[in-house]
Parts: sequence; C-alpha cells; structure tokens
Amino acid sequence: MKELQHLNKYFLKYKVHLLTGIFITIVARIFLLFTPRLVREIFVIVEKYKAGNVTEGTTIESELTIIILYIIGAAIVGGILTFFMRQAIINVSRYIEYDLKNEIYNQYQKLSLNFYKKNRTGDLMNRISEDVGRVRMYVGPAIMYSINTITLFVIALIYMFNTAPKLALYTIVPLPVLSIVIYKLSKEIHHRSTIVQEYLSKLSTYTQESFSGISIIKAYGIEQLTSTNFNELAATSKQKQISLAKVQAWFFPMMILLIGISNLLVIYIGGMQYINGEIESLGTIAEFIIYVNMLTWPVATVGWVTSIVQQAEASQKRINEFLKIEPEIKNNVKAHTEITGDITFNNVSFTYDDTNIQALNNISFNIKAGETLAVIGKTGSGKSTILDLIGRLYDIDTGSIIINNIEINKHNLSDLRNAIGYVPQDAFLFSDSIKNNIKFGKEDATDDDVFEAAKNAQVHKNIIKFNNGYNTVLGERGITLSGGQKQRVSIARAIIKSPKILLFDDCLSAVDTETEEKILKNLNKLSKGKTTIIVSHRISSAKNADNIIVLDNGEIVQKGTHESLINVDGYYKHLYLKQLSETVSNQI
Repeated sequence: MKELQHLNKYFLKYKVHLLTGIFITIVARIFLLFTPRLVREIFVIVEKYKAGNVTEGTTIESELTIIILYIIGAAIVGGILTFFMRQAIINVSRYIEYDLKNEIYNQYQKLSLNFYKKNRTGDLMNRISEDVGRVRMYVGPAIMYSINTITLFVIALIYMFNTAPKLALYTIVPLPVLSIVIYKLSKEIHHRSTIVQEYLSKLSTYTQESFSGISIIKAYGIEQLTSTNFNELAATSKQKQISLAKVQAWFFPMMILLIGISNLLVIYIGGMQYINGEIESLGTIAEFIIYVNMLTWPVATVGWVTSIVQQAEASQKRINEFLKIEPEIKNNVKAHTEITGDITFNNVSFTYDDTNIQALNNISFNIKAGETLAVIGKTGSGKSTILDLIGRLYDIDTGSIIINNIEINKHNLSDLRNAIGYVPQDAFLFSDSIKNNIKFGKEDATDDDVFEAAKNAQVHKNIIKFNNGYNTVLGERGITLSGGQKQRVSIARAIIKSPKILLFDDCLSAVDTETEEKILKNLNKLSKGKTTIIVSHRISSAKNADNIIVLDNGEIVQKGTHESLINVDGYYKHLYLKQLSETVSNQI
C-alpha cells in the first residue's frame, strides 16, 4: 500500500464527495436489508392464518399487501440511494483518473530529452492509459465495494445472530472459505494479468514503431518479416491471455458452488431446527437464504478487491517511477526575464549521457542581438547541439552560456523558449490541419498571419493546390507532405511568432537551390533585428551570415566571414569549392 499513498492528496481533494458516498452507501445497505426481515414476516402471517390465529378486522390479503408495499418501497429507496452512491464514489474515481493523467502528462513534458531516449513511446503510453485505468479501479470500485461489504456484513450478521445464533454460525462457515478461494484465484489472476499487460505493452510498442516506420518497411520489402515478428509476438500474447482466461474461468463456478453449499446448510440446519422447535417459523429459513445470497458477493469481493489493490499498487509503482524523476532541466526563475538576443558561449563543453559522446569541447563565440551566425561542419560535429543548448533542451557540463548578460539557467525557462523560433533538422508536424500546424507557433494568429508566414517560407503555392488548402489534415508526422514541404511548413511555424531568436537546423536540405534562395531572401528580410543561427551543410545558406564558425569533432576549427574563410585554406574553402563545382556541373 506504500505506493498508493501517492493518491492520498486526491482523496483529501475529493473528501466531501467520498464521505457523502460512504454515508449514502451505509443508508442504502440498511434499506436493502429490510427485505429479508419483511419476507420472514410474510411467512409468519401465512402460518398465523393457516393456524387460525386471525385478528379481527384484518385479512391475509391486506396484511400481505402492506408487507409487499414495504418491500417495494425499501427496494426503490435502496435502489435510488445505490444510484447516488455510485454517482458519488465512481465519479470521484473518474476525477482522480483525470487528475492523475494530467499529472503524468505534465511530468512527461518537464522531463528532458535524455528521458525520452531511454524510454520507449509504447511504454510511456501504457503507463498513462492502462496503468492509470487500474489505479482508477482501486479509487472507485474497490473502495465502493469495500464499504458496501463491511456495511452489509456487519448489519446482516447482527440481524442473523439476533434471530437465530446457531443457524447464523452454520450459515457463515462457507463464507470465509469462499473468500480464501477467491483471494487465491485473484492472486493468480493478478500474476497472469501482469504478464498479459507486459505483452500488451510490447505489442503496442511494436505496432507503433511499425506504423511510424511503414515507409522504411515498404522500401526494404520486409513486410513479411515484420508480419512474422508480429504474429510471433501476438501468438505469445494470445497464450498468456488464454492462460489468464483459464484461471478466470474458475471464479464464478467456485462462487456458485459455495453459494449452493451455504443454501443447503441453511435449508438442512434450519429445517432440523424448525422440526425441533428451535426456530418458530419457516420464514426464518427464507430470511437466512436471502442473507446468504446477499452476503456471498460482498464476501467474494474481498478477494476481488484484494486483487484490484495489488494490481493498482503494481501500476502505481510503475507510475511513481516516472513521477519521482526529478526533471534535469528546471525553471529556476519564476519572475519574467527579458530576452533580446545577445548570446555568448564561454568555454562550453557538453557530453550526451545516453551515449557518452562528447558533442562540444571548449566552445566559445559571441552573437550580438540582431546578428546572424552560420554554423558549418561535418555530420556529428556538434552543430545541432549548439541549438539544443540555446533552447535549454540540455544543460551544459562546463563553461557558461550567457544571454543578455545573464546565465541561461537564470532566465525564466518559459520566457526563454517563447523568445525562440526553432526549426529542427527533422521537421515534425502534427496530425492536424496545415493551418493549425503553422499556428502552433502562435495560437492567436489570424488567417492572414498564416498565409504571410507560408508565403515567406515559399510553401503557400503548394498548400493552395491541395483540395482542402490550409484545412488539409496531415497524416502522422506530416506524412501527407514531401520532405521539402514539411521543412517549409516548419519554417512558417517558426517565423509566424516573430521571435527574438531564430534557430534553423539544416532546415533547407530537402528544398531545391532556387527555392532555397527565395526562402533565404525572405529570411534575411524577416530576421532584421533578430538573432539568427543557421546550421547548414550548404555554403549558400551560410554565406550571407555576419559570422561563420566551422566545427569539427565538437571544436571550432575556423571562424570568420564568408569572404575571409574562402581565402584561407581549410574545411570551409574546400566545401565551398566542391559545392561551387557541383553547381557549375548541374548548370552545364
């Protein structure tokens, strides 16, 4: 139960609803327990009239009618109260489910990129869906049935022992046996269902990765292989499901068997007591049979509830593992901070935790507000890492990053990121309309703002050719668009917010040279007064920058302007000459 203590704050939050539900539960059980005693009274009345003990002025019909009306009334009131009981307690479980999912989702958003590199998407989804669902069963049905069982058991036993102590004792003998059997079955069900959940998580992960990478699967012609792997995984999952079903199949038969044994004991023992004159009426036997049937399910739920609690604790433990992770990137400043765009790297070094690869080693440079810096280098030289560090997607190991004369970790994180327009190397678009994907950068943007941003990104003409234009809904990760179109929509999303800092991570690699020139021309106009960093493999994207740095193995090996660098023997000049010759060859 230690792991479930995390939920106590939610119980306190909804204590009024819970206490109301508990009170209604107790009252509802009391009304429902009127029925067995009233049924006994029916037998007493029938036996009285059969023996000729007729009260003057009354008839058997009138007396039975009154009792039947009482039974109906008690059932109606008990039913109405049961409805409100479920509304109170089950609704609380839905509220807590909602709060817990939001807590997990908010925690997911706070966690660093390292976390997502170490954990698979399928598992993350399983914890926020399946595991939270199991916890909801604990805070709803488990609590409701526990209160229901305790109330019903206490009141029923008091009635039974007051009416016929010996018969009551014999009647409840099978009930603990039932509870133990159900507990054992529930424990085994819990064990096997945990395994089933693990395989469901594996299936979810495998299918999610297969659907996301369907273009690669088709391109390599490995549909049959992936299908075979899926079938093997699904077959194992099926066997685990069948194994679980075999145990679950014992649940109700065992319960019905023990109910039958209890009823037989009531009839036999009660019958013998009636013959021996130890009980006055056959109505007592009928009353006890109803009690047995009313108590059987609550007793059976002891094992079922125990199983739910075990499953909930296991699921909450999995949830807590992520909730207890301290975000690596913390917002250390609550007050708003102003970002204008001055950026300085002082001897910055950074190593990725997951690979232990040093991406940057003792990097230093300065960009003044409104200037443009181009970063050139081979693949894996650390170019993208610079952009990630400016957005505080990672924190540096040594050195310092200064923005507006303030260390980056002393800026309000929200203000910092709101001041940045970032276009990643791998353009990610959501399964939404093109317009909403562009407005993602500025939620209150007008249609004119969207159109203007798309025009500056040289993608407007492509969009209006679609049947639904800007309302075209994209497939997952923007699969509806070509690589170049995705990059340009991503650029439009960045520039629509008119940020103080623009970061472009090789975002023109999938467009042709002519389109690149048009986009760069527009960006030069839009970036006036904005600090801009362009990471690229193309000299054409970097040549107009105020300053250029060349990276190699995480170190700056060259820096200067385009004119100065092409006159110095080095990587930049060699890359320039190579790309120049390629351009000339293409023109010929």
